[in-house]
Amino acid sequence: MVGGSSNFRLSIILPARNEAPVLADLLPRIRTLHPTAEVLVVDDGSTDSTAAVAAGAGARVIRHPRSLGNGAAVKSGARAAGGSHLVFLDADGQHPPEDISRLLESLEQGYAMAVGARDAGSQQNGLRATANWVYNWLASWMVGQRVRDLTSGFRAVHAETFRRFLYLLPNGFSYPTTITMAFFRAGYPVDYVPFHAPSRKANRSHLRPFRDGAKFFLIIFRIGVLYSPLKLFLPVSAVLFLLGCVRYADTYLTSGLLTNMSVLLWITAVITFLIGLVSEQITALLYRDSAV
Repeated sequence: MVGGSSNFRLSIILPARNEAPVLADLLPRIRTLHPTAEVLVVDDGSTDSTAAVAAGAGARVIRHPRSLGNGAAVKSGARAAGGSHLVFLDADGQHPPEDISRLLESLEQGYAMAVGARDAGSQQNGLRATANWVYNWLASWMVGQRVRDLTSGFRAVHAETFRRFLYLLPNGFSYPTTITMAFFRAGYPVDYVPFHAPSRKANRSHLRPFRDGAKFFLIIFRIGVLYSPLKLFLPVSAVLFLLGCVRYADTYLTSGLLTNMSVLLWITAVITFLIGLVSEQITALLYRDSAV
């Protein structure tokens, strides 16, 4: 058991927005399963009785006067938590508290973070499943490790390690994307624990694939540039160089000329490569001077 250590204390953090009906059922289940854990509900600008229900169930409530976003709620909870181990789960009922112990077992095995990976039956529709597959594939290529569920908010982490990355986390729904890729690229072991997510019991998801998809890709590329710049700049440079060669071959064979377009493409390829190389060196300096 993870809790066997005298230094172990568990904090369970639930970012919530207008989830009073679900919390009335969810919080007693959590308390029954983990009676000694610190339970924090971060009320992200709810307009219903979320805060009152949480307080009535014995949870510690942190309130945002207005909605700041899911990521902001997670950061508020992480800063306020007193536990050495943190578990994050959504307050909409999709993350079964019965699986918290499985995540904690992964931490005991030496992993820095354990992520609940939703099984195929947990996807609400084909569009969401396809979008998640694309995100997972792109993130896996970027970090050089298999990412099984990039957007899952159900995870357990060592508090000290997690807090090192708080400055990277956005305030919106892409916080799981950022923290997952940051852990991988920083060399921390991440485990995936499969689970089945039931249908939402209350509100519809605040996440929209078309609206938020571009944001997820932007976060992936931002973290990629921060931790592995050449993985982005080198392929772009290679494509530009090859386009220049193709253009030159075409104009030479048809007119015997070397055009300005070919030269421009080659110069752009070299500049892009040099930018990536400098970015890679800056990243190396960042690692040297950082506690991460």
